[in-house]
Amino acid sequence: MTPEKIASFRINHDKLTEGIYVSRIDGDITTYDLRTRVPNSGDYMDNLTMHSTEHMLATYLRSGSIGERVIYFGPMGCQTGFYLLVRDADNTEVLTALCEALEATVNHGGEIFGKARVECGNYQNLDISAAKRECKRYLDILSSKENDFRYEE
Repeated sequence: MTPEKIASFRINHDKLTEGIYVSRIDGDITTYDLRTRVPNSGDYMDNLTMHSTEHMLATYLRSGSIGERVIYFGPMGCQTGFYLLVRDADNTEVLTALCEALEATVNHGGEIFGKARVECGNYQNLDISAAKRECKRYLDILSSKENDFRYEE
C-alpha cells in the first residue's frame, strides 16, 4: 500500500517565499508554516541558528499572549523555517504574538533560555547572536510584506 501524499508535500516549494502561512487546520488546532527562508535556494539555516532560534521563540511564544494555546513550536527538517501549532488560533493574533517574540529575542539581554546541560540535550550548540540575527531577519521579512496566510497557487 502506498500512503497518501501529506498536505505539506502538495505545496509547490518552488513558488514558496518567506512569510507565514496556514499549513493546515485540524479541528481547533492550526498549524502555521513560519517560512524564514526560500526553499531550495541554497540558503538554509545551520543547526546552531535553528537550534538557538527554537529555544528563544519557543520560550517567548509560550510565555506570551497566546502561550496557553501553543501546542508545539519546532524547526522544519529542511532548515527553511519552523512549525507553530496553536489551539483556537486567530491569524492576526498569532502574527502579533510571533512578531512580539521575534522582537523580544532581538532585544534579549543575557544567555539563551535552556542553555544548561540539565535543560538541553545539546546545550553547547546554542548562541544568542545567531538567534538574534535570524529573528531580526525574519521580523524584517514579516514587516515588509502583506501576510495573508495563504500559500500561492
